[in-house]
Amino acid sequence: MNSKPNTPTAATELRRRAEASLRERHKDQKSNAGTRHLLHELEVHQIELETQNAELQNARDELETSLEKYTDLYDFAPVGYLSLNESGVILEANLTGAALLGVERARLINRRLLLLVAPKSRPDFLAFLRRVFAETGKQVCDAMLIREDGISFWGELNGSVAISRDGPGKWCRVAISDITVLKEAEEAQGRIAAIVQSSDDAIIGKDLNGIITSWNPGAEKIFGFTAGEMVGASILRLIPADRCDEEKLILGNVKAGKSVQHFETQRRTKAGRLIDVSITASPIKNTAGKVIGVSKVARDITERKRADGAQRRLEVLAASNRKLEQEIVRRQVVEKSLKQSEQHSRQLLEQSRQMQEQLRLLSRQLLSAQEEERKRISRELHDVIAQTLTGINIRLATLKKEAALNTKGLERNIARTQELVEHSVNIVHRFARELRPTVLDDLGLIPALQTFMKHFKEQTGIHVSLSAFAAVEQVNGDKHTVLYRVAQEALTNVARHAQARRAEVSVQKLDGTVCMKIKDDGKGFQVERVLHAKKIKRLGLLGMRERVEMVNGNFTIESAPGKGTTIRAQIPFGSSRARGMKTRGGYTEAERAELLRS
Repeated sequence: MNSKPNTPTAATELRRRAEASLRERHKDQKSNAGTRHLLHELEVHQIELETQNAELQNARDELETSLEKYTDLYDFAPVGYLSLNESGVILEANLTGAALLGVERARLINRRLLLLVAPKSRPDFLAFLRRVFAETGKQVCDAMLIREDGISFWGELNGSVAISRDGPGKWCRVAISDITVLKEAEEAQGRIAAIVQSSDDAIIGKDLNGIITSWNPGAEKIFGFTAGEMVGASILRLIPADRCDEEKLILGNVKAGKSVQHFETQRRTKAGRLIDVSITASPIKNTAGKVIGVSKVARDITERKRADGAQRRLEVLAASNRKLEQEIVRRQVVEKSLKQSEQHSRQLLEQSRQMQEQLRLLSRQLLSAQEEERKRISRELHDVIAQTLTGINIRLATLKKEAALNTKGLERNIARTQELVEHSVNIVHRFARELRPTVLDDLGLIPALQTFMKHFKEQTGIHVSLSAFAAVEQVNGDKHTVLYRVAQEALTNVARHAQARRAEVSVQKLDGTVCMKIKDDGKGFQVERVLHAKKIKRLGLLGMRERVEMVNGNFTIESAPGKGTTIRAQIPFGSSRARGMKTRGGYTEAERAELLRS
């Protein structure tokens, strides 16, 4: 900034410039000498004042510009600036200081800074303030400060005393910097240092040449060397000769910025003993990100290795034990299966014995039934046919004698003899129908059933109805025989045992099969009791079932006391199997055909 011109040289220069300006103005004007000289002096003095005023204005503008610049530098400095008196009252503050404290600058002035200091830091702050005003030079203090919004931060206070121009009182300048990050870093570093010092693992620092730079108590405990023995020594002191290549590999990875995680190897202790260790190595970088060293953590896993070996042996033993247990279980299962098989064999043997016994019983029953049928036929032949034929013979002898004596009664006697012969023929036809109805072979199933049911109604008085579908006649002859015999035997049982008044026979086509149903309104019976009864009367039911099963059919009986009986025989609609093949019951087609005809 320029000062006011007050030296002779400056005044001379100012007068010289004023005179030059005046001459320029009045170079064309003429006046007398006295007046012109006085006017000249006045004009020179006026010009001097104008020039001086212009210079003063410039100086003031420069001063204001500098003041604004320095005010901006003061307000927007990277640290907070406060002016405090001896009581700690804030006299001045820049904008950065107000922002750090979280209070508007206008409200911060004339406020005690102590109120913004955390209680735990107030003793240190008061001691700092006393040192600032009692001593010369800069004083430093770290204090926890609390913003108006309650957020706290660590601040570094740098203060120095100043003398007031306006009076005898003292004041000081205090610069505040936010060092929270630094404090947190120091605390973290302290925690890390504590962890390193208290860790049971060996934590070793070394440079890129393998020279040890740090050695914690955990390393002393594991390897037996003190820090004084190892710091400055090579890491190869711990590595067995046959494992030196491992260190080169680890160092190569670290130099490339990579970490080595849980590398299991062996290292040598001070006593020369080899121990198992797990090594983790990480690069140490400077602020520029360049790798300058290696941080290595080594954990003694000797006991774990031993435990792992023992665990593996236990696992092998456990696996062997499990195999033995599985083998025992398998053998127990096999033994149980053998016992079950033996029991099943005994059951099958017993069932076979029972079936054999039943077969013998059925054979005896069949023989008895055949014998009874033969007796009945024999009695019929003896009592009916034989007597009729004997009567015919006697009648013919009488006719022979009477023919010569009395020709008038001959014609009448011949008529009576013809009646006896016709009666005998009818009896023979009845026997033939009962043994094998020719209408079944000649006309088919439906006419045969109608003929049988007609004679059945005449003989028993039981009303029987028949319903059938015409296509049943397409079934082959063996199946016709089966259906006819089932109906014949079922209706015979109705007449013998059911005490029924009505019976229904229906033949329907059902899902590719022929289903015959014989239903009566008789007294009914308990099916299981009758089927398992050792009596000859169940032979008819078993015979029906056997016949149906011989053509691969299904035979069922539904009955209950007082609810009548329903018999169902369901056989395939298609053709029978090829001749010579075995069917249900173990019969060939030829054997089955012969049985069905009987």
